[in-house]
Amino acid sequence: MKPRLEVVLFLCALLPLSYGQDPLGWLFHRHFQEQYYGSLQANSTGDTCPDECDCPPTFPVAMYCDGRGLTAMPSIPSRIKYLYLQNNAITALPESALSNATNLVWLFLHHNQLTSDAVDQKIFLKLEGLERLYLQHNNLSSIPPSLPRSLRDLRINNNKIEKVTPADLQGMDNLTLLHLHDNAITEMGTSLKGLRSLTLLDISGNKLTKIPDDLPEHLHQFYLESNSINSLPEGFLSGLAQLQYVRMAHNQLTDKGIPPNTFNVTGLVELDLSYNKLERIPPVSTTLKHLYLQANQIKEFTVGSFCTVVDVTNFSKLQTLRLEGNEISREDIPSESALCLRQAFSIDV
Repeated sequence: MKPRLEVVLFLCALLPLSYGQDPLGWLFHRHFQEQYYGSLQANSTGDTCPDECDCPPTFPVAMYCDGRGLTAMPSIPSRIKYLYLQNNAITALPESALSNATNLVWLFLHHNQLTSDAVDQKIFLKLEGLERLYLQHNNLSSIPPSLPRSLRDLRINNNKIEKVTPADLQGMDNLTLLHLHDNAITEMGTSLKGLRSLTLLDISGNKLTKIPDDLPEHLHQFYLESNSINSLPEGFLSGLAQLQYVRMAHNQLTDKGIPPNTFNVTGLVELDLSYNKLERIPPVSTTLKHLYLQANQIKEFTVGSFCTVVDVTNFSKLQTLRLEGNEISREDIPSESALCLRQAFSIDV
């Protein structure tokens, strides 16, 4: 081999050392780096990496054990902050499993076979800096106790949870994202009351018959499709000034179950009420941009639902209106609606 070519190949081998501190970056480069750095893992980081996992020297605080067919928790070096254990067959979390991993910031355990009985009640007590906990797609019947108050992102959807209590989420002042969808929840009580930082709440695909009490005031996105809700409390959106997206499709809502002007609140950008039992278009704010009402039982197009006054400065900002699958046709849309809905670029009937 020519000397110049040897130099080029040597420099290419060193290129992975320049990657930044991105905990996800190693996923795309680890297979190429194994042949160069595999023998350095234990010596360069100070703790031995389990044989079944990858601990990249380029990002020594991350440990990748995803998709390895694991049935039990591996040994975790104390330096690890980002732990990837998804897509395995892990069935239990004993207290000792994380006793050495008190520096964890991210813990990904989704797509395993965890059950609530096999998750130790003290397993998360010492993880005082944990920000992301992914437990979706397991077999949990309840939210694990003593979750860290540092959590910002909790994903526990696609499990078998039937009830959420105030104790489950107590003290979680920093939580901003809560994914509880696709469980079997029938009751939430006042469990959301203390989540003062929550901006996204997804409780769709459960068995709820009413809106949870004490919704967090900073909610920005609220998803509760595919439940069994047939009525809404008076003014339940009035205290949610930052709420922009509400999705309530596939419920049992009727006209009688929606108090007057429930959705006539400023700030709302998208409202999805499709696949319910509405016979009239509910009044909405003129600031609303996207309204989905398909597959209801609507029999009349009421311009007053969008505009009470129409002039140069008063008109609806609605851009998308979906009404297909109801009991009206395009001929039922009155001509004066063109002035009210002057910004609508899509009206489907």
